[in-house]
Amino acid sequence: MPKALVVADEVDERLWTSAVRALEVDLVIGAGDLPYDYLEFLATALDVPCVFVPGNHDPDLSGYTRYGGLSMKDGFPAEWPGPAGGVDADGRVVDVAGLRFAGLGGSVRYNDGPNQWTPRQQSRRARRLERRARWRRRRDGREVDVLLTHSPPRHLGDRDDPPHRGFACLHRTIETLRPQWLLHGHIHPHGEPVPDRVLGHTRVRNVVGHQIIEMTRRSHSVEGAGGAPAEEFPR
Repeated sequence: MPKALVVADEVDERLWTSAVRALEVDLVIGAGDLPYDYLEFLATALDVPCVFVPGNHDPDLSGYTRYGGLSMKDGFPAEWPGPAGGVDADGRVVDVAGLRFAGLGGSVRYNDGPNQWTPRQQSRRARRLERRARWRRRRDGREVDVLLTHSPPRHLGDRDDPPHRGFACLHRTIETLRPQWLLHGHIHPHGEPVPDRVLGHTRVRNVVGHQIIEMTRRSHSVEGAGGAPAEEFPR
């Protein structure tokens, strides 16, 4: 069972030292609003892969295309601002450390910053993600293990102030994909206990700060092709 270091929103300075190497994990999962060099440090120090989605305070990563070590934007070489070696799952279905992730970054739009979406925009993005997940499932029989988001579903651990409202469309995405986990950030507990929520087959967890979570790979058939990379499906 893969064990993950899951981080979001709040940097833990104790982890940003060589002491982090004492952790025994198989991957780093980032749910947004963290410095990308923090994610890069964690993955490098632990020598494990990193998968993440951007938060509303993160730089805009849209428009970048990566081919191995080469990064392009609008047809020209450009330095990718994300964490080196990190896998951006925003709007994509990706396989990392034996787990299948579907990702939706960003928050409800409340100003002109990056990675912010109106409920209607995020609903369209979620529908595209659901189609990609179904396409991948038809190709290799595998289900989504983790729905990785920055914001929570509406009324499942969100707040009533406009910047911290969750997305209602995530209820449909959970029902469609039936992941084991939805991991999100964005909502700072400020020291209060935050219980998991359960929606159908899915456990919804606020991961602000850091947690270590033991994941279970879902059983799946191996009929058809042996799996296709996410990039083969058109955006």
